[in-house]
Amino acid sequence: MPFDLAVIDLDNTLYTADSGVFARMDKRMTAFVANELGVDDATADQLRLKYWKEYGTTLRGMMLHHGMEPEAFLHDVHNINAHELLERDAALDAALARLPGRKVIHTNGIREHAERILNTLGIAHHFERIYDIRFNHYIPKPCKETLAMLIRAEGATPERTLVVDDMADNLRVARELGCKTVWITRESEKGTWDYHVPSFHSLPEKFS
Repeated sequence: MPFDLAVIDLDNTLYTADSGVFARMDKRMTAFVANELGVDDATADQLRLKYWKEYGTTLRGMMLHHGMEPEAFLHDVHNINAHELLERDAALDAALARLPGRKVIHTNGIREHAERILNTLGIAHHFERIYDIRFNHYIPKPCKETLAMLIRAEGATPERTLVVDDMADNLRVARELGCKTVWITRESEKGTWDYHVPSFHSLPEKFS
């Protein structure tokens, strides 16, 4: 096989973006920012989006500009009762079973959230480890240093690593390192990735 390690994103990659999971997280983020800074919801929502676009996560902007401690924010934002929005997915389980090699999660969320999502979907048994936002001192994807650290920690090389993500910026970093890439998106523009599929369920039967 062309790779030994599959580094797989969690949110909006293993389940669809219209599930409502991120909508709940966005709402909780806005409320937390409003309370933390003493601003109204409209201002807080603008800051949430601004920091996400500039730094990859709202958290990073809040830490850099407002000195916010991360853990209370992370636990609050990810307290969304994902089991109300997702369910066991046999097709996803089968798609992961077709994917060879060691599989790990790499997420800008927290391990506890990832565990809840994976258990709800019925796919936790496929993954050897979860690398969350804490792995490199809360520095989010995309970050070439963080991905390189992860691959080294797994005893792999970029040339033998497959990165699966719904965000093109994250895949761009992976491509710069020399990884193989899968873009999970319903957009028609294919870009320069090795594989381009509308959902994780659509991963190819064989990789070349």
